[in-house]
Amino acid sequence: MKVEQIYTGCLAHAAYYIESNGEAAIFDPLREVQPYINRAERDGATIKYVFETHFHADFVSGHLDLSKKTGADIVYGPNAKPAFEAIVAEDNQIFEVGDYKIKVIHTPGHTMESTTYLLVDEKGEEHGIITGDTLFIGDVGRPDLAQHVVSDLTEEKLAGHLYDSLRNKILPLSDHLIVYPNHGAGSACGKMMSKETTDTLGNQKKVNYALQDMSKEEFTKALLTGLTTPPGYFPQNVLLNIKGYESFDTIMDRGTRALEPEAFEAAANETGALVLDTRKPEDFAKGFIPNSVNIGLNGNFAMWVGEMIPSVKQEILLVTYPGKEEEAITRLARVGYDNAIGFLKDGFDNWVEASKEFDSVGRITAKEFEEDYTTKKSLVIDVRKKSEFDSEHVIDAVNVPLNEINKHLAEIPKDKPFIVHCAGGYRSMIAASILKQRGWDNFVDVLGGFKDIAETEVPKTDYVCPTTLL
Repeated sequence: MKVEQIYTGCLAHAAYYIESNGEAAIFDPLREVQPYINRAERDGATIKYVFETHFHADFVSGHLDLSKKTGADIVYGPNAKPAFEAIVAEDNQIFEVGDYKIKVIHTPGHTMESTTYLLVDEKGEEHGIITGDTLFIGDVGRPDLAQHVVSDLTEEKLAGHLYDSLRNKILPLSDHLIVYPNHGAGSACGKMMSKETTDTLGNQKKVNYALQDMSKEEFTKALLTGLTTPPGYFPQNVLLNIKGYESFDTIMDRGTRALEPEAFEAAANETGALVLDTRKPEDFAKGFIPNSVNIGLNGNFAMWVGEMIPSVKQEILLVTYPGKEEEAITRLARVGYDNAIGFLKDGFDNWVEASKEFDSVGRITAKEFEEDYTTKKSLVIDVRKKSEFDSEHVIDAVNVPLNEINKHLAEIPKDKPFIVHCAGGYRSMIAASILKQRGWDNFVDVLGGFKDIAETEVPKTDYVCPTTLL
């Protein structure tokens, strides 16, 4: 059976393409749909169906554009209530794609419309299951991401539904089936996903904690323990997936307006747009447009945009390396940030050549950090996740995770110097840009972050220090 996983690492997202006898289907497509259309064209196939496993929270699906461009039917599982034309399938309903069959298995729990698709090959033999966020490799989907948007069920009740789905619908299936999940390690849709992106169901029955013999109460406790707060953009993405959105082509046309420095500056002043600088931290630190925020394309760009920019409706002006504009717009649109309104023509160098004002961020090496720590004893703010901080950190450092920094701005001193670091420099430069934007100047960032600090003689401990700055 021809099943192709199309994996996008920066989102830890997997879409799937199947083709048989001139017909194809796409499962959980990303926002930009032309690659799927091109893939089908290489096989001389027509895309017949776009299957959705559920209303996604962590990305905006390309189902509407893909359906419009190909004529494919959009298919959801039971309980789905999309605001556009789609097939809402019944449990156990069969769809045919060429000589293949796709069986709908309703598996509520992650969300109430969550559905697993059983793949049956041309010989009538069961091949695998496309599980969406119902079952991951090593984990299962969180029940707390979208329940307030699409239902009034508590996360405990959804966890109970997931328990039943796994026991009654998934565990009875054959061990040889290949599990094709929607996400891998790095996604916020689970808490302990494997780096592997496929496995046999038989092996998952052995190693996945959620498939072990336990009561519903034990399962619920195991599932809900240790969950972090979902990113704020998740509910906004759910609504876009339910209600619909602008065409990706329209978004690209709007965002790819090349603006000379004067026009760029005027647009920033007149529209209130956020200036988003997507360059690498080391280049941003040397010079940037005042009040811009740095989230580099070279890291988990979409995730951090979603964490740090509260509203998907925010208008955005882009600063990129020349030629990277379309990539930035695409990756913004994947998580629902559709309002890029232009970019700085020829990049930051053009801004400097136009004699426009720019700012910079001071940076020190780990060796210089060691000297400061020994002599000046400046306040150290560690913006890594709490789990990273708890594992090992500089003695007396204060942990302010990057995604919580806006909540703690009032506690960060403006009257004395401090030092910011993360693991390697990507997140701390996001923090630095936000601090600069909000009026902080008396700080420096550590080149190489804790990775380099760990190689110095600075005292480090695994003791959990207080997180207050006062």
